[in-house]
Amino acid sequence: MLSFIYRRMLYMIPTVFLVSVVTFAIIQLPPGDYLDTLAAELNDSGGLDEGTMQALRDQYGLGQPMYVQYFKWMKGILLHGNFGISFEKNVPVNDLIWDRLGWTFGISLMTLAFIWMTALPIGIYSAVKKYSVGDYVATFFGFIGLAIPNFLLALVMMYVAFKYFGQSVGGLVSPEYLDQPWTLEKIGNLLSRIWMPIVVVGTSGAAALIRIMRANLLDELYRPYVVTARAKGMSEFSLLMRYPVRVALNPFISTIGWILPTLVSGEIIVAVVMNLPTTGPLLLRALLVQDMYLAGSLIFIVSILTVLGTLLSDVLLAWIDPRIRYQ
Repeated sequence: MLSFIYRRMLYMIPTVFLVSVVTFAIIQLPPGDYLDTLAAELNDSGGLDEGTMQALRDQYGLGQPMYVQYFKWMKGILLHGNFGISFEKNVPVNDLIWDRLGWTFGISLMTLAFIWMTALPIGIYSAVKKYSVGDYVATFFGFIGLAIPNFLLALVMMYVAFKYFGQSVGGLVSPEYLDQPWTLEKIGNLLSRIWMPIVVVGTSGAAALIRIMRANLLDELYRPYVVTARAKGMSEFSLLMRYPVRVALNPFISTIGWILPTLVSGEIIVAVVMNLPTTGPLLLRALLVQDMYLAGSLIFIVSILTVLGTLLSDVLLAWIDPRIRYQ
């Protein structure tokens, strides 16, 4: 196992390098650059003259070839942990992203816990009680969860919270706590509001994993080894949890590789709708104005999260299922 983890970590180095190259190239694909976008926005007020444009282009290094800009960016990241300068805000990218990344990762991890705590028991129940009323109810809500866009669900829940419960909508804390230091009252206010983005972001993922768990468990419940264990007198609950559920968890766990980055990147529209202090609105704005260092850094971090999530899912699969060997 240790040798497998070591090899996979070595494989991550060229993978992350290629991801960074592709990320930087994608950011550069749209025609023009940040200064062209800025000039277009200022067109009504006269725009920028050529001398100012050239001075700013030299200052930001935008007149250099793409590979020169890329190596300059990577050199700052590898040697100094510096992700560059945000063109629009004229501040280091590090100062913009870390606080928002903390909120993003926190909400994503709590959403992942919500997905698992919801999907695992409901999926098991739906498989064991196949074609029962509870199974049909779970299936119905599962399809509803897959069909409704997250941002629409966010709008509906915000309307209900405001209309019937008088709760202010938008943001993780109420307006009166925005500039206040962290106290027990502010933490309580946060806890009373943070459940909404968690449910909104996690609904579609939970609905998908319920269907996956149900289908996987149904494939295992009628295997010969289950019939044999039941004939030997093993209790139904012990039999269920020890054998078929354990095997059915494999595809469930393998989803970690994609569900973590999906949660981080998939909350962009929800974050805009609900006014969350996460990376979503920041990334959207950076893409719109072609703030390449800010957008590239955020996409690069999400890509690294994908690689780490894949490694984590592989390690957990090997730990849970002894049939998997990585010689």
